[in-house]
Amino acid sequence: MLTASPAQERLSQVQSHLASSEADIPRGRVTILRKSPDDIVVTCALRTPITRGGKGGFKDTAAPDLLAHTFKSLISKSGIDPSLVEDISVGNVLAPGSGATEFRAAALVAGFPETTALNSLNRQCSSGLQACVNIANAIRCGMIDIGVGAGVESMSSQYGPGAVSEFSELLNGHQEAKNCKVPMGVLSEQMASDRKITREAQDAFAARSYQRAEAAQKAGKFQEEIVPMKVKWVDPKTDEEKEIVVDKDDGIRNGMSVEGLAKIKAAFKEGGSIHAGNASQVSDGAAAVLLMKRSTAERLGQRVVGKFVCSSVVGVKPLLMGIGPWKAIPVALEKAGIGKEMVDLWEINEAFASQCVWCVKELGLDESKVNPNGGAIAFGHPLGCTGARQVSTLFNELGRTGQKVGVTSMCVGTGMGMAAVWVKE
Repeated sequence: MLTASPAQERLSQVQSHLASSEADIPRGRVTILRKSPDDIVVTCALRTPITRGGKGGFKDTAAPDLLAHTFKSLISKSGIDPSLVEDISVGNVLAPGSGATEFRAAALVAGFPETTALNSLNRQCSSGLQACVNIANAIRCGMIDIGVGAGVESMSSQYGPGAVSEFSELLNGHQEAKNCKVPMGVLSEQMASDRKITREAQDAFAARSYQRAEAAQKAGKFQEEIVPMKVKWVDPKTDEEKEIVVDKDDGIRNGMSVEGLAKIKAAFKEGGSIHAGNASQVSDGAAAVLLMKRSTAERLGQRVVGKFVCSSVVGVKPLLMGIGPWKAIPVALEKAGIGKEMVDLWEINEAFASQCVWCVKELGLDESKVNPNGGAIAFGHPLGCTGARQVSTLFNELGRTGQKVGVTSMCVGTGMGMAAVWVKE
C-alpha cells in the first residue's frame, strides 16, 4: 500500500482549505455590498446644469470654463487638498485633440497645482464614464492614490459636420469601416424600422422621460448634484450681454405628452419615427467625480458617497450602435457576479428612444427602475459629459430612495457599448 509523503499530505490539506474557502465566499449582491479598505470609492460627484445647445444658459460659455468651474466646485464641496490629486482624466468628443491643452489649463485655473497631471480622452458618448473608469483602474493597480474622472462638452460651439474628418480611400473601401461615419440618426431610424420599434412606443418612452424629469426638477431632486454657475450670456433678441446665474437644467419641457410628440415631423426619413422630441438634445455641460481607495478616504476624513465595482466595454456593428447597452450590461453584471434582479436602479443614456426601448425590452428590465428622473431626451446629452453626469445622478437617487446597487450604461457611436456597476454607501 502506497502512503502519501509529508509534502503530498500538506498539499492535500492546502487544497482542501482552498476548496472550503471558495465555497464559503458569498456570491452576488452580498459580495459587492461588503466593504474593504481596497474599495475604489467616490467621495464627491457633481455637475453643472445641462443647458440647450445654441439657446441655453451656457451657449456663450467655453468648455474649459465649464470644466474649471466644475473642478473648483469639486475641490470646495469635497474639501480635498488639490495637491493630493495625482491625475485627472477628462472625457470630451468634439474639441480638437479632445481639449487636452485647454483642459490642463482649466485644472490649473481651478486650483490644482502643476503636480496634478491631466489627460483627455474620446470614446464618443461614453467618454465621461471611460474617464472615471480609467482613474478607478489607475488607483486599483497602484499607479495613483487619488484622481478625478470628468467630462465636458460645449455642443453650442463645437457640434457640427466638422467634428468628423473625411475618410481616406482606404477606409471608404471597407464597408464596415465606412459604416462608422453613417449619421447616428440615420442608422437609428433604420434600426427602428428593422426591429419594428414603432413611433408610438418611442413617443411613449420620450413622454415618460420628460414627465419624470419635470417632476424631479419641481421636487428639487437635481439640486444636490448641480453646482450653479455665473456666466456671461448674449441675449439673441437684443445682442445685449448679460451676467446670469445658471442653476438648473433648461432643456426640460414641461407638459410634454404623447399627443404633443405625435405632432413633430420625423427628422431623418419621410414618414420615419425619430424626431427632435424622442432623441437626445444637443446640450452643454460638465461633470466630475473624485475617486480614491476607501482606506485613503478614511485617512483623509473624506465622506464616502459610494463605490465603483466594475465596468465593461464591448463592440457591436457600427450600424447597430444603439444596441450597445444590451451587450455591455450583461458583461458588467457577470463581472460583478450579480443578476439584473439585484440591481436597484439603472441610468441608461437616452441617445434615441428607439434604442432605449429596444434595449430595455430585450434585457427584460423593470421600466420603473430605468431613468426614474428622466434622461437625455428630457434634459440633454453633452456627449463627453454624460458618462460622468450619470454617476452623480445615480448616487443621489439611490441615496434618496435608500437603495444600494446601480448601473450606468450607454450606446457609443461607431458601434460600441459601455456599462459600470456602482454601490451606494
